[in-house]
Amino acid sequence: MPFPYEAMEITKSFLCPNSTVVYKNAYRECLGDLVLGFGSNVLTVLMILILAIMRRSHECNRRKNSIENVFLYVISGLGACLSCVELVVLARKKFKRDIVLYHEWFLPLSWFTMWIEVIVLSKFACICCIFCSRILSFWWIIKILTEVLYLKIVFTSLEYLDCITESSFIVLDIAFGIYINILRIKKAPPKFSSLEDPLLLVDNDIEENAHRDTGNTGGRLDMLTFGYITSVMKHGSAKQLEFEDLLPLPVDMDPSVCCENLQQCWEVQQCNNCSNPSLIWAICCVYGWPYFRLGMLKVFNDCIGFAGPLLLNKLIRYLEQGSGSSGGYFLAIVLGLTSIFKSFLDTQYTFHLSKLKLKLRSSIMTIIYRKCLRVSTADRSGFSQGEIQTFMSVDADRIVNLCNSLHDAWSLPLQIGVALYLLYTQVKFAFLSGLAITVLLIPVSKWISELIARATEKMIKLKDERIRKTGELLTNIRTLKMYGWDNLFADWLKETRVMEVTHLATRKYLDAWCVFFWATTPTLFSLCTFGLFTLMGHQLDAATVFTCLALFNSLISPLNSFPWVINGLIDAFISTRRVSRFLHCLEHKIDLSDDSGLISEDTTVFVGDASCTWSSNIEEEQNLTIKDVSLRVPKGSFVAVIGEVGSGKTSLLNSLLGEMRRVHGSLLLNGSVAYVPQVPWILSGTVRENILFGKTFDSERYFDTLRACALDVDISLMVGGDMAYIGDKGMNLSGGQRARLALARAIYHGSDIYLLDDVLSAVDAQVGRWILHNALLGPLVNEKTRIICTHNIQVISSATMIVVMERGKVKWSGSPGDMPGSICPINSSSNEFDMSPNVKGSACEPMHFAKTEESLSAGKDDVNPMTEAQEIVEVEERKEGRVDPMVYKNYAAFSGWFITVVIFVSAILMQASRNGNDLWLSFWVDKTGKRLTHYSTSFYLVVLCIFCFSNSLLTLVRAFSFAFGGLRAAVQVHSTLICKLINAPIQFFDQTPSGRILNRFSSDLYTIDDSLPFILNILLANFVGLLGIAVVLSYVQVLFLLLLLPFWYIYSKLQFFYRSTSRELRRLDSVSRSPIYASFTETLDGSSTIRAFKSEEYFLPRFIGHVTLYQRTSYSETIASLWLSLRLQLLGASIVSFVAVMAVVGSQGKSPISFGTPGLVGLALSYAAPVVSLLGSFLTSFTETEKEMVSVERVLQYMDVPQEEISGHQSLSHDWPFEGTVEFHDVSMRYMPSLPPALNGISFTIRGGMQVGIIGRTGAGKSSILNALFRLTPICKGLITVDGFNINHLPIRELRSRLAVVPQSPFLFQGSLRDNLDPLGLSDDLKIWNILEKCHVKPEVEAAGGLDTDVKESGSSFSVGQRQLLCLARALLKSSKVLCLDECTANIDIQTASVLHSTISSECKGVTVITIAHRISTVMKMDNILILDRGALVEQGNPQDLLQDESSVFSRFARASAM
Repeated sequence: MPFPYEAMEITKSFLCPNSTVVYKNAYRECLGDLVLGFGSNVLTVLMILILAIMRRSHECNRRKNSIENVFLYVISGLGACLSCVELVVLARKKFKRDIVLYHEWFLPLSWFTMWIEVIVLSKFACICCIFCSRILSFWWIIKILTEVLYLKIVFTSLEYLDCITESSFIVLDIAFGIYINILRIKKAPPKFSSLEDPLLLVDNDIEENAHRDTGNTGGRLDMLTFGYITSVMKHGSAKQLEFEDLLPLPVDMDPSVCCENLQQCWEVQQCNNCSNPSLIWAICCVYGWPYFRLGMLKVFNDCIGFAGPLLLNKLIRYLEQGSGSSGGYFLAIVLGLTSIFKSFLDTQYTFHLSKLKLKLRSSIMTIIYRKCLRVSTADRSGFSQGEIQTFMSVDADRIVNLCNSLHDAWSLPLQIGVALYLLYTQVKFAFLSGLAITVLLIPVSKWISELIARATEKMIKLKDERIRKTGELLTNIRTLKMYGWDNLFADWLKETRVMEVTHLATRKYLDAWCVFFWATTPTLFSLCTFGLFTLMGHQLDAATVFTCLALFNSLISPLNSFPWVINGLIDAFISTRRVSRFLHCLEHKIDLSDDSGLISEDTTVFVGDASCTWSSNIEEEQNLTIKDVSLRVPKGSFVAVIGEVGSGKTSLLNSLLGEMRRVHGSLLLNGSVAYVPQVPWILSGTVRENILFGKTFDSERYFDTLRACALDVDISLMVGGDMAYIGDKGMNLSGGQRARLALARAIYHGSDIYLLDDVLSAVDAQVGRWILHNALLGPLVNEKTRIICTHNIQVISSATMIVVMERGKVKWSGSPGDMPGSICPINSSSNEFDMSPNVKGSACEPMHFAKTEESLSAGKDDVNPMTEAQEIVEVEERKEGRVDPMVYKNYAAFSGWFITVVIFVSAILMQASRNGNDLWLSFWVDKTGKRLTHYSTSFYLVVLCIFCFSNSLLTLVRAFSFAFGGLRAAVQVHSTLICKLINAPIQFFDQTPSGRILNRFSSDLYTIDDSLPFILNILLANFVGLLGIAVVLSYVQVLFLLLLLPFWYIYSKLQFFYRSTSRELRRLDSVSRSPIYASFTETLDGSSTIRAFKSEEYFLPRFIGHVTLYQRTSYSETIASLWLSLRLQLLGASIVSFVAVMAVVGSQGKSPISFGTPGLVGLALSYAAPVVSLLGSFLTSFTETEKEMVSVERVLQYMDVPQEEISGHQSLSHDWPFEGTVEFHDVSMRYMPSLPPALNGISFTIRGGMQVGIIGRTGAGKSSILNALFRLTPICKGLITVDGFNINHLPIRELRSRLAVVPQSPFLFQGSLRDNLDPLGLSDDLKIWNILEKCHVKPEVEAAGGLDTDVKESGSSFSVGQRQLLCLARALLKSSKVLCLDECTANIDIQTASVLHSTISSECKGVTVITIAHRISTVMKMDNILILDRGALVEQGNPQDLLQDESSVFSRFARASAM
């Protein structure tokens, strides 16, 4: 058996340098003692200790019998005694001054420690949990085998008595091994299936006793090699993957469990550090111990990585000596086995780290969502909506990346330090010259990192602002298109993007400098080190040079990665500070404990001297919205809250809900609450889901609610009935239907208190009367307390209590009969239209009421109780197969073809210069080794300098060209995408949830900005690196060409099998991510409604369901990636073994083909060693590039959306329209082919200067008239003309900009008030103030701070009524000949509405005014009215004439309004 002997010959100089001076075979005993004896004992001690720590909380489920106890203590006691005797004997020999070598102490000392540890732990710990571990049982068998080998080695050099002693130790070990295996079999633990069975010591997570069931029934080999993903990959290579094909999620990765753990630790942090709690410490509390265990594994893994260069050194020295022994084969095989062992360690470490990252990601995302559900509107006011969305889309990922960066922060310096030490052993102090370069780069890196941190922080703020503006644009796209401002908003968005890209460019170019410094360091390191080494008088040899080159290669990854690690740490800490600040916000809760004695059983609402503000800043208490309000509402009251626009009605309701910050006073509610906001919040889902809102389905109450809210007829007309799908923000419902749906939700819940904010403003008078009598005063809620903010006269007349608000205070409250005449809206002659006597006299005729009731209730039996939702929102498109080459081509085009060519050429030349550098070194050592050189050392150094300088220059070109190309692509992608979306028709936005589009602008664009250029850079570096290695190996070893073909075949099969699945998984990942952002955005909009209904526990599981699906795709993606990585690394290990064995064969002259000089062979071996990591890195980076390219693919999908016909055939003069004549000729229009027509053959003519009202039941098609006029929705047939011009032939933006409109939903954007009113800057301040005064909103604007005051997001700094008045002022400033009003006075009091209509009449003389109205009083003085029903024009004429005809439809409307 020559192998063990020769192996000891090679290693004796390392372990036992002085053994040979004592006696011939001393090093054999030394090797046996240190490696096979002491080494295995130390591993055993550590393993037992770690198992004891990890399973310290386990309880024994069985008791040991007396025989087991005796056997355990006898074995361990004998072992401890024998080792103690051995130590005493050695001490005695030392005392007698006999020779005792240092290694002789180690073995008995390790025996003694091990047996004492066994005795102690068997006394104080659960022996079943520790010694019955499968790991320890298996290890003890391996340990016995090593000890048998130890005996074989040392028997030849020991005396007889010593042999008996050593054999006794082995016998005790065998006995103990048999004992623990018998004990394990008797224990017979229940089998469990888990991907985390204890293959390594990092298997136990926080839930150590959790029973896991992931559906994996494979064996240990499958778990070690990730074979359980094979079934998924077979599906992926054969067909399109679906979510049900994915791996099930392990129990301990359940997002609800992860969130709960992190939430508990965060609460502890808040208790311990009230002023500045740290999310980092909370994360450490949950995941710190598993993360620490992973760190220990990483230390071991990193150390194993340096075995390769050391073995390479020995192998090259062996080849230089030309020995004919078999030791070379041993070294070659060990080199391959080391690579294989490290492959398994790498993949297991990555698996457990990825699992930890997934758990952390789900924790962060869920805890942010949970906070959004619980933080009040006032406390959330310190954060913009875009900023909060960035927490979820960007900051969560950056915090998760902390898992990589934190370990790398200490691991990379450790690797660098060990590599430098090994360099010292090769070239002595010459390595200090290279080290000096590294040290000089540290302060430079620190300075660059600080600049990067500052640029990143500024970039994130601008990214938040951009996402906020994008969300604002998408939310209000319909209104913006009607105004013709879509291009203007896009330009503003591009300006924000330009500022963001400025800081992104700073970061990218600084990163490029980092890449340059650290990428050129190994080349400069080798130049300086070898140069100084030769100048010091030493001669270079192949072993020294190529060992150093291998060590330089091992330095490349940590040196190149270090800047990214620093950046990752900076990003993570910035993100944790941002998220911590948000999580530290006060949560929404109303504490009744202090004031519970103030409220009696017959009182449901008590407000005592309360003052509230919308500000989250405690110091801004002077900005009070509710001031010193006192109010007591008896149980069962119907309370009408009235007041002028901006008087504080909505704020009063929000203060009762706890959405405002209470400065002082008491606010108490006695009972459950249902809330309907002024702008109804509609959930994406079916009609039924919106009404049930998490409650169980009660058929009788459900249909009674539909009838009471007049929804039964509407639902009967919907495709799918009450299972019809409602799109984002209720896009496929009219304003009235949205209001009634929100009211139905409140009534169905059967709460004690109803807070209703102007719910009847969006419905017509007939439906409003029905809702008042059947819903608000009906049997479903007539015994409940109802508080409604309103301007509706019928509601005020029916109220049992009236509260009058004025400037945030209660001006008066009491019963309607006691109201002073000066403030009574009922007695004001301007409140309602001047009805003719016959209408007044018949106002209360029961016949009309009965007919209306009959017509509205007719549809109850027509409601279709379907069980499957009818989809109106399009399912997100998902591509199949590989990423189309056109995607790469498009990305290259975005970057610029010239810069793409520069990048490729510079990368290839950079690699060529580096390979040339190494080949020159090989030539140098061969010439000096054979004493054949004719050149001086200076000549070799000069040539080496030329290669080094060329490499540095080309690296700089590549780094900066990549940064420039990535930036150019980022700018072009965003610019093109926003232009395409702006020109998309409104139907696209109706059918596509805004969260899905926003995902492109946040997550996908972040990938294109940051991740994609980074991974492309790595891919290119890996590709040219592999190309260089293949060329050099083929040049040095011709036989490598024979291996290349089968190797490439296996490689291509593996990558094809993996890539097809990987693409599908990444697409599933993107598709599963969109619902998270869509749900999150939707919840942000409706969080106050959710809190009012106390439905947080309904929405949180819904969101967790989305996150769980996202986790499953990411988990399957991770396992598939590791499956590939392991196989590639094993393939690379076979290449290393082949090259090494062939080198040994060639050195012994047994091959007919020469393998070159020692220098070339050494070069080949040093190039073969990194193939293991480079192959895996190449395919991983290639696959990651494909995955990241999915983001480009998804963005390109939205660059291919249908476009509006922007240009027209006819040009317009600057003063068009001249008269304002509007004609509809047989116009029909559908919103979707599957939906009934919204307009059905409508024809009418509106002469210039006429004022026309359009009325009809909710959903009759009133707003569709404006949609057709503004070309928001294309008409199916017919013709629309304005002043004789066919509007289909006109440029669409020019058409919209020439018409003025006040939309149904008032729209104000964040910015100055002046920009909101006149964004194009066409009017001077005097004109703006005059219009504001005529619109009765001037005092409020002056109080807010004038025209330069900042309008908050969504115009929240003004009430809804004030927003409508400002929108009217905006329309009047336009001075158009056609003015369209879509119920612009619905949310203002009747007195102000009457004055405004007088203003419109006086200011708009000669202007065509088209008014969509729900109040009959709005249209009474108009020239003409159009009455619509189900998309058809049923009646038109002068309102006074129609009123005289009792059989007319308008007359019935008027009578319904008067009731």
